[in-house]
Amino acid sequence: MVKFSKELEAQLIPEWKDAFVNYWQLKKHVKKIKLARKPRHVQHINYDYGASIFDPVRILINQVSGWMKNKDEDPQIIQVKSKISVGEDGEEEDVEVYETELVQLFSQEDEVKMFFEMLDDELNKVNQFYKTRESEFLERGEILNKQLQILLDLKRILDEWRRKNVKRFSRSNSSDLNSEFSESHSDFCASPTDSQTDDVIETLEKNGINFVNTATREKSKKGKPKMRMRIDIPATTPTRTIAAVTSMLWEDVVNNPKKEGGEYINRKKIQCAEKMIRGAFVELYKGLGLLKKYSSLNMVAFTKILKKFDKVSNQQASASYLKVVKRAHFISSDKVVRIMDEVETLFTQNFTNSDRKKAMKFLKPRQNAESHMVTFFVGLFTGCFVTLFSVYALLAHVSGMFSPVYMETVYPIFSMFALLSLHLFMYGCNLFMWKNTRINHNFIFEFQSSTALKYRDAFLICTCLMTAVVGAMIIHLILLSTGFSPHEVDMIPGILLLLFVLLLVCPFNIFYRSTRFCFLRVIRNIVCSPFYKVLMVDFFMADQLTSQITLLRHMESAACYFLAGSFKTHQYETCKSGKLYRELAYVISFAPYYWRAMQCARRWFDESNSDQLANLGKYVSAMVAAGARLTYAREPSNLWMIIVLLTSMVATVYQLYWDFIKDWGIFDPKSKNPWLRDDLILKNKGVYYVSIALNLVLRIAWVESVMHFNIGAFKSHLLDFFLASLEVIRRGHWNYYRLENEHLNNVGKFRAVKTVPLPFRETDSNG
Repeated sequence: MVKFSKELEAQLIPEWKDAFVNYWQLKKHVKKIKLARKPRHVQHINYDYGASIFDPVRILINQVSGWMKNKDEDPQIIQVKSKISVGEDGEEEDVEVYETELVQLFSQEDEVKMFFEMLDDELNKVNQFYKTRESEFLERGEILNKQLQILLDLKRILDEWRRKNVKRFSRSNSSDLNSEFSESHSDFCASPTDSQTDDVIETLEKNGINFVNTATREKSKKGKPKMRMRIDIPATTPTRTIAAVTSMLWEDVVNNPKKEGGEYINRKKIQCAEKMIRGAFVELYKGLGLLKKYSSLNMVAFTKILKKFDKVSNQQASASYLKVVKRAHFISSDKVVRIMDEVETLFTQNFTNSDRKKAMKFLKPRQNAESHMVTFFVGLFTGCFVTLFSVYALLAHVSGMFSPVYMETVYPIFSMFALLSLHLFMYGCNLFMWKNTRINHNFIFEFQSSTALKYRDAFLICTCLMTAVVGAMIIHLILLSTGFSPHEVDMIPGILLLLFVLLLVCPFNIFYRSTRFCFLRVIRNIVCSPFYKVLMVDFFMADQLTSQITLLRHMESAACYFLAGSFKTHQYETCKSGKLYRELAYVISFAPYYWRAMQCARRWFDESNSDQLANLGKYVSAMVAAGARLTYAREPSNLWMIIVLLTSMVATVYQLYWDFIKDWGIFDPKSKNPWLRDDLILKNKGVYYVSIALNLVLRIAWVESVMHFNIGAFKSHLLDFFLASLEVIRRGHWNYYRLENEHLNNVGKFRAVKTVPLPFRETDSNG
């Protein structure tokens, strides 16, 4: 049977952990009461010298107390009072505070008083937190109801216009106007264009909006028909709807000042608004469910701890106190349940065409159960990989295939897959650690829990990838050693690369399609920085790319080798010389830092946070250091060596400062944990100090680039691969503490659900 303390720790909401009953501290107080009873019991045994003349009196008192206990089955051992707290200004606040008084004298009076004082504090904390969150969700629910009503009013207005004016337009336009508001599957709401325009609402006047029931047709500059309509809004239309229309029109004027023919409200804008409101309802329902869970878990915690107290003190205090707990707001209030029912009804009626089953798939998405088959295949592919790699190493050593040509042509492709697999393995380790330490990475990255990658899935992808790669390496080696033409055999790595690219973009629902498409979408956002709004997952992935520059260089070599046809002539020098190659080397080395710098610029523009400009400087310094190292590798001289040392040292110090202070949130001199932070998720503090030292050592691995070792081409490639692997390992190690710090920031703000932006701005709340 699982202890309740472990069950509570497993089920509580991580972001609200500090708001839950401190069950563990209350258990310590109960143990103090238990220990306080032992000396008295021992003293009674040690000094029992026989019968006393007062024994008959004691027996009579015990009998009388027993009769009184039978007469009154629920004696008032404690008395819990509630009162309204008074603020600093002397005015009463709407905060109910509970205080417990001991009616009956306890033998351990001091310990019991301390226990009930802490219990009162915990009850007040839970009750107040519940009230605060409940009021926030109630307010959010009212806003969403208004937003939904605005959306429905706009749809009704447009539908009425279509019914009145459908005969005035050609069949092509009317069919377009009568199309349904289909669900948009895009992640971003595109800006409207003239070709997408279905409806027009015009005439903004000083005293309000007057809409006249007229319609005209024009031709755009491209010769295509363009509709301009004025819509008659009924007099009963709420003011908030007109304000929403005004807001939408004004946004169009600001965003498209040169657009001709008036301001437009098109179907895409309505679809976008509908999607935003639907997502907000889903998040509201999720938050209400968490608050309901919060209430029930705390009720069980109070019940369990009071039963422990009764058992230790041999009293029946739980009944009196639990009556007060049940009357507390976090238990007695039924507003959360009622709002959840209303959300279910509204969502079913307005977003799923009264299909409740479909609505609950949105509101309560089911998490896929972890299959033992995934674990089985992870073990199977791991064994296959180890066996095949051993065979490959033995065959390569016997046949002596590690020639310069082999290392320059085939090695980059296979090492590229190896680095990718290592990164996947480290990500699987991150997922495993985040799960075990209750870090809500799905919430931080805004992943859907039903489709998010689990650590077993990451390990499966990693082992499957490496098994296929090593298998291809063995086939390539066997065919090459048996006399096949090198230019034919060298097509095997290219075919393998092509197959994996095709699998990555495969549109069919196989092999983690949602994860693959999410990866492609994030890569698009990174490459197109700063034109997309930067989310947590975007800059987190961009940071991963800064640790995979070697992989990107290998990708460039592989692409050149196959696209330039070098595999036919077997002349790898084509892709290793020339001005274009040197320029590409700089571009590829700069690209991840440039993308990350552009993300910082975009975040500074959106958030007006000066820290983002400082972060941008970090990536600029990394670009300068990378460029200096590349130049020194081609033109070794004392001057360039000094430049490399200076730029690399500045960049390293900058990066270490940002790692420890900003990303990990440690090195706080005032912390109760020396030079760490106050809140730590890992119980062993020594792990943090070891991690600091490890990150420091791996950050200065660039020293190898200025030390030219004469170890031959083969060992040089192995050394480069080893250093690239160390950087991937450092990044995987960095990932855990980066997300730990982000999670603790969410915990500090009790942020358990995301706030979805709403489409309409209201100027009149009365409607």
